[in-house]
Amino acid sequence: MVKPSSALDRVLVLEMVRVTEAAAIAASRLTGRGDEKAADAAAVEAMREAFNELEFDGTVVIGEGERDEAPMLFIGEKVGRGTGPRIDIALDPLEGTTITAKSGPNALAVLAIAEEGGLLNAPDVYMDKLAVGPGYAEDIVSLDRTPTENVTALAKAKGVRPDEIIVCVLDRPRHDRLIAELRGVGCGIALIPDGDVAGVIAVTDPDTTIDMYMGSGGAPEGVLAAAALTCVGGQFQGRLLFRNDDEKARARKWGVTDLDRIYRLKDLVKGDAIFAATGVTDGSLLAGVKRRAGGLMTTESVVMRASSGTVRWVKGEHRKGG
Repeated sequence: MVKPSSALDRVLVLEMVRVTEAAAIAASRLTGRGDEKAADAAAVEAMREAFNELEFDGTVVIGEGERDEAPMLFIGEKVGRGTGPRIDIALDPLEGTTITAKSGPNALAVLAIAEEGGLLNAPDVYMDKLAVGPGYAEDIVSLDRTPTENVTALAKAKGVRPDEIIVCVLDRPRHDRLIAELRGVGCGIALIPDGDVAGVIAVTDPDTTIDMYMGSGGAPEGVLAAAALTCVGGQFQGRLLFRNDDEKARARKWGVTDLDRIYRLKDLVKGDAIFAATGVTDGSLLAGVKRRAGGLMTTESVVMRASSGTVRWVKGEHRKGG
């Protein structure tokens, strides 16, 4: 059991939902408009404004990029009113910019917070990821094993045949060999176009029927997904992937010295944490923003806390600003 953090007051649980709601509503105005940058910018601005209404001293440790790459919510940016507890923040104001631009499924506004020093400051590189839901022995799967070995081990632990396992994979050309191997085992593959935070979280929800997540995606998104798994259970392993020397240098800049290290949940998220997400478009995890007659908008969010293991599903009605 994770020890409760006095810095993460219960009030912050619902405040984090208000922040993701603001970002989701702002991004939803650009759904299906074909403009990824505009949708992302709207979410970023709304999230920043919502943060700056809160009584805390927040630092973005995973954000939109470094200062010279992002005008706001960049890594190292200070948010909040500068009073109260010191909080580290990992965020993705719009996880699924392409999804939103094309009005596809599973776009989210996502964030995680922890006490100062509680979140890995992950460099903006790729990460090889492996996740399963709760209820299995520690290290039932491992990045040091082949996909076939992992599927076989999980199937044995679950008491089913390997062809009854379903694996979620991001639909990218770089995963062609992985997909071919998994199909050789005979298991089902749930291919997703974007949104690997939602893909990882799906392993914790039996209704999704997804047993395991495999494949590479952004390292910052790995920390966000790990925060959710820390709250609700499950296992996660990540290993940073580097395409060139510049990316290795970027990792060293953020304090990464062992470039081949396998990160587990406790390495990515230390101690208590809060995870919050609001749907922008409809998906397997959350419904998207809906606009009704008379300016009414509805949202669906989830917020989790590690120390209590509590998961709250929040449906909101918003009558302003549509």
